[in-house]
Amino acid sequence: MARIAVIGAGMGAMAAAARLAVAGHRVTVYERTETYGGGVRRFERDGFRFDTGPGLLTLPAVYRDLFVKTGKEPLEDCVELVQVDPSARHVFADGTAVSLPNASRAGVVAALDEALGEGAGRRWGDFLVRAREAWDRTRRPLLEEPLWPDWQVLAGKEPYPAVPHKRLLRTRTARTVADIGRWELRDERLADLLDSQVLAYGLDPRSVPASAAVLPYMEHAFGTWYVRGGIRELARAVYERCVRRRVEFLFGTEVTGITEKDGRAAGVELADGTVADADHVVADVDPARLRALTERPLDTAGDVGAEPLAAPFARFALLLALRGAPEPGAVHRTVVHPAAPESELDFLVSPGGDVPPPPTVTVLRPDDPALRPDDGHESVVLSAVVSPQAPWDEEATVRRYTELLLETAGRAIPGLRERLLWHEVRVPGHVGDETGAGAVPAPALAAGRGRFLRPGNTTRLPGLYRVGGWSHPGGGLPHAGMSGALVAGLIVEGPEFRGSR
Repeated sequence: MARIAVIGAGMGAMAAAARLAVAGHRVTVYERTETYGGGVRRFERDGFRFDTGPGLLTLPAVYRDLFVKTGKEPLEDCVELVQVDPSARHVFADGTAVSLPNASRAGVVAALDEALGEGAGRRWGDFLVRAREAWDRTRRPLLEEPLWPDWQVLAGKEPYPAVPHKRLLRTRTARTVADIGRWELRDERLADLLDSQVLAYGLDPRSVPASAAVLPYMEHAFGTWYVRGGIRELARAVYERCVRRRVEFLFGTEVTGITEKDGRAAGVELADGTVADADHVVADVDPARLRALTERPLDTAGDVGAEPLAAPFARFALLLALRGAPEPGAVHRTVVHPAAPESELDFLVSPGGDVPPPPTVTVLRPDDPALRPDDGHESVVLSAVVSPQAPWDEEATVRRYTELLLETAGRAIPGLRERLLWHEVRVPGHVGDETGAGAVPAPALAAGRGRFLRPGNTTRLPGLYRVGGWSHPGGGLPHAGMSGALVAGLIVEGPEFRGSR
């Protein structure tokens, strides 16, 4: 039985802790804040409850596997999973709206044809077929296996297939997601639909490789899910599974250093000066903080870079307490598209000037009694992708964005202003306070010269492992869970472990 010190209580860290405890190890989690979950948090006021992190779940199989592998009680006995249908309603700038069925290619094709015109559904369906090819080529190396030593293979080749050009005797290769929209979808609204699904992960569709097509494909193929009571309930269930497996949690306990002995990690030093010895250390922290915990270089030339270059954007959110029940036909998720999406992206890259353009706004309206004081009220979350470089400490900036989101969301929620009781603002700094990082990293992607890959779970310091959003597989709620599985496999089964089979 080995002693394992885990730094941080994010989803990836807890997934690793539960699996290591089941394997017979003695696991202690050191969390600098007073609760678990990382960015998966909850805000409560006056009987209203809100998810302050992700509001929906894709790839629930990752957490089903975690619960199967760590005990006899399956995930569905611990939380209630609800498939969201329609998956989303999109409201475009020209007034067109379309509701996309959950996990139904035929249904999506029919809905797009009816709303956007004959042929729109077929083009989107053909895109999903090509996106599946990219998924099939990258699923195992990017989600289920430790980072390949020859990771340059993943960095250089674009897995999204080339498309034959109808008028020319050649194929055309989309290098970015924006290329897919221009060359293959051939409809501004379809292009906006695709761009918004990539932007939601904090990625610029004009610069992210075409391999990011796997992100909308995952949502389409595996469905969009809601956890009754909010996604925070999933964090609670994982935490309770850890406790049942005798994982020890020390909250309000900051790790200030990683100790070494005989050339390997030997424990952690705490803010009060005490040292806790360990045979292995698992760190669920961002790269900058991890480097500050040890003087040993964790990566060398030829390794995947540890800088967060692939996720330059952050998230601004409004938590709305509304009087009155939702109108008949209200959907769980609505995405409201701006009239000038290019201006939105330009402003994200260079946030200059006093007046930001209207952003793409996601409106989450879960019909969940657990989130409201009674049936005469409604709990709503509005969010938009923003630049972390904007002056979020200035009241004027917060006020401008608040007005932008409320004005835009009014296209999705009838009578929004009149129904508004109060609102709470969530700026990027809130995420930093809770996670130690200013933005949540996007999932790892192939191509792009390796800019969208994450450092491997192992480090150049033997006995020190990386887990969570900033490591391989990296980013996103499901990927954090898989990252925990890979780290546990590396510790339990040794360097020959190659992930799930």
